[in-house]
Amino acid sequence: MDMNPSEITSSDAYLFLFDHDELLIRVNNGIAQIPLASDVQSFMSQPTITHSIGILHGHECFIATIGNDNLPEDFSFAKVRPLYGQLEDDFFWFAGRASHIMNWMKNNKFCGCCGSPMHVFSLELAMECSQCGHLVYPRISPAIIVAVTRNNQILLAHSKRFAPNRYSVIAGFVEPGETLEECVRRELKEEVGVAVHNIQYFGSQPWPFPDSLMVAFTAQCSNEEITIDNQEITAAAWFSAGNLPDIPDKPSVGRQLIDWFVEKHHEKKN
Repeated sequence: MDMNPSEITSSDAYLFLFDHDELLIRVNNGIAQIPLASDVQSFMSQPTITHSIGILHGHECFIATIGNDNLPEDFSFAKVRPLYGQLEDDFFWFAGRASHIMNWMKNNKFCGCCGSPMHVFSLELAMECSQCGHLVYPRISPAIIVAVTRNNQILLAHSKRFAPNRYSVIAGFVEPGETLEECVRRELKEEVGVAVHNIQYFGSQPWPFPDSLMVAFTAQCSNEEITIDNQEITAAAWFSAGNLPDIPDKPSVGRQLIDWFVEKHHEKKN
């Protein structure tokens, strides 16, 4: 992938243009779209510094920062995460990639070793120090997320970060020197006091808000008593498939885990 400053030479290139942490979108007949280069030529000059970040549906994609002045009525800036369901799925996840890379570049303008300016490395996706040659790669923070079940119930918890009355499965960041399975056991023990067995890999999902990689598991509980930590988790309980609380929206792998549990329970009933 070419991350060097690039000139946009094709009018059908997709432009992921940011003002701070908001993405420029075009709303066409009520549908959010990522603009093509040809869509923005009428009201803005070409961004002075752009970077190619890959190909989507045969179109090259570029990222850049621009101002938000003098936009036509059908263009606006929006935060990426709430665009799920408004953008087509492929464009939503590519917008997440674009946002992740933009945030990484913004946060690594200067070298952490010598303080000199950083620039985009020519050979791979990295920032290079202009003075000492130190390389910085995009930060990716691995985290586990796990659906714990017992018989026909799933363990869901309310975090202080959630909206009121919203519950989800347990998640947490992996610590240095820790396997993913060890992280599953530690997070569950720390946050809800539950021990588990039969830990099984479920899937993974990039979650660029701002830089996580969610690795999902299922597990069976070894002890049913819940003891919340009252720091990260403020409430937790066992729920049946037919009596779920408010749960996360569709894009998250946490919701996929809950949907898996509901579908599995439904199959057993039938």
